[in-house]
Amino acid sequence: MPELPEVETTKNGLLPLLKNQVVSQAIRHRDNLRWEIPPHLNTTLAEQTILDIDRRGKYLLIRFDVGTLIIHLGMSGSIRVVDTDASLKKHDHFELQLTNHQSMRLNDPRRFGAVLFSYDGSHPLLDSLGVEPLATSFDDDYLYTKSRNKQQNIKAFIMDSKVVVGVGNIYACESLFVSGIDPQRKAGSVSKKRYKALTQNIKHILAQSIKAGGTTLQDFSQVDGSPGYFAQTLRVYGRETEQCNTCSGKISRIIQNQRSTFYCKQCQT
Repeated sequence: MPELPEVETTKNGLLPLLKNQVVSQAIRHRDNLRWEIPPHLNTTLAEQTILDIDRRGKYLLIRFDVGTLIIHLGMSGSIRVVDTDASLKKHDHFELQLTNHQSMRLNDPRRFGAVLFSYDGSHPLLDSLGVEPLATSFDDDYLYTKSRNKQQNIKAFIMDSKVVVGVGNIYACESLFVSGIDPQRKAGSVSKKRYKALTQNIKHILAQSIKAGGTTLQDFSQVDGSPGYFAQTLRVYGRETEQCNTCSGKISRIIQNQRSTFYCKQCQT
């Protein structure tokens, strides 16, 4: 699943290609993904200029004078910019054609993504989101304060988008490993000192992944089609039974909240 670094990488790739360009038409190649793609988009966005592109959590926000196009990449989505006359690929479900003869195309094989629209920039899916992990408000005290009396495991806690956005499964596993914290520990039992270390490691790992272009495991690719290279530096994720790079133990995999968790029993307590 594309996580925060992958969406940030997509945003950074799209900005120089799309900003200040004018939409000629918005095309639904199918009516719905996770939800219906608004049928009014072609009328609403025709001849509108793309003012900016932002990211909130795992959502891409394409700004226009008339409102904001909200895109989520779902489980397997990716966006590329191609010549308008380029042949459609299988699973190209939505397209913004531009007056410069380029097109932004959303490809989503599993159709768990979303294309939505807000006239005022707000949306219930955005309004409920927690703090951005790379923002200054995600400080050394934030997780500790939020975690008091929490009985859920710490991995689920840091993956809760109402607490902090964008710390998906890969980056949660990696951050907990570097911090030496057992993912099964109750969130409320972790000390302030360890939360400080975890906060800094989350920031560092996300920043490093963005710099590397994200993590390509199966489906994700950058706007230009190239893979993300952070996968080459993964310490625990996807390494079940392999030797830990820190100690002599082996990486274990368990299921937590219906997701695979990778960790080292010796290094994480």
